[in-house]
This record gives sequence, C-alpha cells and structure tokens, in this order.
Amino acid sequence: MFGLVGFDWASLWSPVTLLLFVAAGAGYLYVTGPGRARIPGAEPVPAVKKAWFLGGLFFLYAAFGSPIDLLGHMMFTFHMLGMSFAYIIAAPMLLAGTPEWFLRPIARLPGARGLKFLINPIVTLLLFNMAFSIYHVPTVHDYVMTNFALHTAYYVLLMITALLMWFPVICPVSTIDKLEGFKKMGYIFANSVLLMPACALIIFSGSPMYGTYTDPMLWATAMGYCVPQGATVLLEMFSGPQSLAWMPPLEDQKLGGVLMKLIQETVYGSILVYVFRQWYRRENPKRDDGGDSLDPTPAYFERLAAQSEPAK
Repeated sequence: MFGLVGFDWASLWSPVTLLLFVAAGAGYLYVTGPGRARIPGAEPVPAVKKAWFLGGLFFLYAAFGSPIDLLGHMMFTFHMLGMSFAYIIAAPMLLAGTPEWFLRPIARLPGARGLKFLINPIVTLLLFNMAFSIYHVPTVHDYVMTNFALHTAYYVLLMITALLMWFPVICPVSTIDKLEGFKKMGYIFANSVLLMPACALIIFSGSPMYGTYTDPMLWATAMGYCVPQGATVLLEMFSGPQSLAWMPPLEDQKLGGVLMKLIQETVYGSILVYVFRQWYRRENPKRDDGGDSLDPTPAYFERLAAQSEPAK
C-alpha cells in the first residue's frame, strides 16, 4: 500500500483545513443557538438537524482534510472514496441540517431572482452529473490534478453543483419545494442513471486511464501540492522499496469505480425509500379511529359491513 510512514502530521491531517471546518461548525452552532436571538424570524433548530449539518462537515473534512485526501493522490480508490464522501454523503447532510430561515438573506440578495433557474430540477440534474463526468475524462482529470488553482476551483464547482443537485430532493425552503412524490423519485433515479456512464467507463476500461496514478512525474507534480517533500523524495516513494501501491493501477481504478457506484446506489436507494414512505403517508393519511383513509383490504370492507348491519 502507499505507505504513510514518511509523511508528517500536517501532511496527513491538514491542520489549516481542520481549523476551517471547526470554525464553520462553531459558527453554525452559535448562529443556530445563542446568536439566533439576533436574527429576525429565526426559529429553534432541533438537535437532529444540527447533527445532520455537523455530520456533513465531518464527511467533508474526511474527504478534503484527512489522510483520505492524501491517499486520494496516491490511489484512485481513495480518490473516489473522497468524492463519495463529499458529493454523495456530505452535500445532502449539509442541506438536511440547514434551517429555512438560514437561507432567507440569500433570497434577498440583488440578482437572486435571476439565478432561480439554477434550482430547476432539470438544470440541477445536468450540472452535477456533467461536471463530475467531464472531470473524470482522463485528459481533464490529469490536467486538473496537476494544476493547484484549477484543482481547487473545480472541487469548489463540484461542491456547488452537488448542493444544487440535492436541493430538489432535500429542499430546506418549503415555499420552493415543488418536487413531490413520483417526480422526486424519478429525479433520484435519473441522477443514478446519468452517473452510470462515467462509472462504467472507469470500471470496464481495459487499461489504466489516469497518468497521475501511473506516470511518476505527473504523480510527483500532483503530490507536490499536498506535501512538503521534494520531487526527488516523492519519486523515490513512487518506485522505491517502499513503493506506494496496494494493487496494480488497473485493479485500483476498477475498485474505485465500483466503490463510487456502490456508495452512490446505497445513498440514493436509502433516500428513495424515505421519499416513497413520505409520499405514501401523505397520500394515505391515518383516520382518527386508527385506520387508513384508503384501506382496500378485506378487513376494511368487513368493518364497513359490520357498521351497516341493523342492530338486533
């Protein structure tokens, strides 16, 4: 495996990134706690909602600040694990933990109405899946990975498009939560389908696709943005006796694609079941006597017959 013995604590845990996420979590807890009294219209935020948001920050830090981020520059499997943590798991958790009143100031910003098209389900459906698929075109991926500023900008773009993609499903604003029932289920299914070609290309490729995991110079360039070691030391890590690979590059690539698809399908499937249950409950509300308003079972008709029989 890629050995992490030669890397210091700062390279493994990104203390600056850690401080940023701790500050973000503390700021969220203050605004939704003691600071809420200073915000007009702010309402109490349930503990479970706070847990969702803090959990989202945790997964986001795991993707971009923990050893997973460093390993993601060494093995494609960890790269896809980080992608899954950030865009498939953290993004919906952050939205689930965002109170509605938190977003009201954004809606009042100049030009906000003109950007309303960005939360159109068709637009959000296409934006993330296109951005994700384009990023994993080999030439694009290698270029982005070896250019630090572009790498950072593209990851921010992916995060924005991921939040927009999840917005119609986990909409924090009740007044614009228009996607319901089968439409929301269809939207989730469509997201799963649109991500499939990129994963299939990665999984079924007959050869390694990405130079940043096979070319020592490209790898050293990408790694140089993450760790303080010089290029000579990095090249020795790539090909020396403590060489950094668990498995051949092609198997690593295939495992990464499979892992991404499994996590995606697990999360999408879980949310699909939740959305279906919510829709079913709305369509079949409970009666005051404990029965369902729409109950086509034999027991329902037996109750009706018993109620209609004349008293003896």
